[in-house]
Amino acid sequence: MIDDKNPGRKDENEPTVAPGLDSNGMLREEATREEVERGDYTEVTQLIIDRTPED
Repeated sequence: MIDDKNPGRKDENEPTVAPGLDSNGMLREEATREEVERGDYTEVTQLIIDRTPED
C-alpha cells in the first residue's frame, strides 16, 4: 500500500523480505550436525502448487 502523504513510500505494515533472502536457496541449506545438536535450526516446509494454465 502506498502512503498518500509520501508517494513512493510503502506502508510500514506491509510484509517485506530482507535483502538477500528473496531466493529460496538459503531455505534449502541443511543445518550442520552442530547446529542441530544446539537446536539452532528451523524446519522449513515448501508448498509447490502444480497447476496447469487451464486450472
